[in-house]
Amino acid sequence: MRPFTTAAQMRAIPRSTRFANGGVSFWFRDIGLPQRRPALDGDSDYDVCVVGAGYTGLWAAYYLKKEQPDLRIAVVEREFAGFGASGRNGGWLSAEFPGSREGLARSHGKAAMVALQRTMMRTVDEVVSVAEKEGIDADIVKSGMLLVAVNTAQEERLRNDVDHLQRWGYWPDDLHMVKTGAEPHIVVRGSVARAYSPHAARVHPAKLVTGLARTVVDLGVDLFEDTAVEEILPGTGTARPKVITEHGTVRADHVLRATEGFTTDLRGPGCAWMPMSSSMIVTEPLSPEQWEQIGWRDQEVLGDVAHSSVHAQRTADGRIAIGGRGAPQRFGAARSEAGATRPQDIAGLWRSLTTMFPGIVDVPVEHAWSGPLGETRDGAPTVQMDRGRGLGWAGGYSGSGVASGNLAGRTLRDLVLGRDTALTRLPWVGHEVREPPRWLGTQIVRSLHHTADRRESKSPAGKGHTSRLAGLATRISGR
Repeated sequence: MRPFTTAAQMRAIPRSTRFANGGVSFWFRDIGLPQRRPALDGDSDYDVCVVGAGYTGLWAAYYLKKEQPDLRIAVVEREFAGFGASGRNGGWLSAEFPGSREGLARSHGKAAMVALQRTMMRTVDEVVSVAEKEGIDADIVKSGMLLVAVNTAQEERLRNDVDHLQRWGYWPDDLHMVKTGAEPHIVVRGSVARAYSPHAARVHPAKLVTGLARTVVDLGVDLFEDTAVEEILPGTGTARPKVITEHGTVRADHVLRATEGFTTDLRGPGCAWMPMSSSMIVTEPLSPEQWEQIGWRDQEVLGDVAHSSVHAQRTADGRIAIGGRGAPQRFGAARSEAGATRPQDIAGLWRSLTTMFPGIVDVPVEHAWSGPLGETRDGAPTVQMDRGRGLGWAGGYSGSGVASGNLAGRTLRDLVLGRDTALTRLPWVGHEVREPPRWLGTQIVRSLHHTADRRESKSPAGKGHTSRLAGLATRISGR
């Protein structure tokens, strides 16, 4: 694609434009689209059928097969393994947990929520460990996460967030404010405060998901691609649950739904989360001099604390990939639009990037892409198992799915096997999410966040506080 070096040029891109390879992520453009595995060939019978070959579904299949090798497991996928958010995300393997900690604590107690947060931290190491053990080269480097504040309102919010999280499972060594002049030293223009957590790693999302898919197939799991699931029917009485696809019906003792942002495409059990769009851009490789100017010498993942926040990583081949939450997907959006990126979203990410690092304004954007993720009204993900109907599901990660998908996969393993474990007692298990966010309300919240960011950036130095509009957005969203 032609590089676009200014926000004005990006805004001029026609809405109908599709980027290289029809909206495919940079990660898959980097390694090449995988050769698709054969589709399901007629009616079949399994012990476990997983719907969706992203992180959650593949991790569930992996842990089930490792724990009980004689299980007959099938994974059915409409496109190819990693087509959705698992192959499109920003490559943040972090311990961040979305949603209200207080909400989960009300039903399970504070100690249970703290245990969940500590488990998320260990999950980062679990993914790193399994990737190394299984020979999955996903460019993983665990250098931690740096969060920056660029005005006094953001500084106040960052300090409050650190204090808050240290009461909910983060000890001072797990998340702390960084003293001026101390490591890490990424030079972000206007930075007035920063916080650091060691519990994060940079990953190449497509290498991770394709490596995981190869691993589960090698273990003996049947992975069927190009197999669109039309409906999931629960078990009733002596009848087992069924997965009805365009190529046949799969009957199984347990059916696990791991479709996240694509769940609303299915008939059958309802979905309590809305597909949201998350967008990314990636630059051409930076020169050694530019990296030295930025000071980004290690591989920390980088984020800000704006209301419309962004997340970035330094890729293994020397680029900056940066992304952020976009708008909710419009009603009736076609499957082919999964990777389409709106010009205004590209321009917004470019502005965020060059505001952070004005010295790279001449480095072209090489690629842009988007993808759906699942958003719940209370922002909290969930893992569920309805043993009476033989159905399990997980999702609603709100953009924090790289680590959450692994933890959900391990938890679904224990639920399928009927075990009472520390994982099945975590407070997100069985969490009943409310109805999905309303489309119009989500648009209003997004607009309020953008306006709040603009107002905060214009506040006089030392006098800024979090905009009241952000509080209004919180009330509207119900969080």
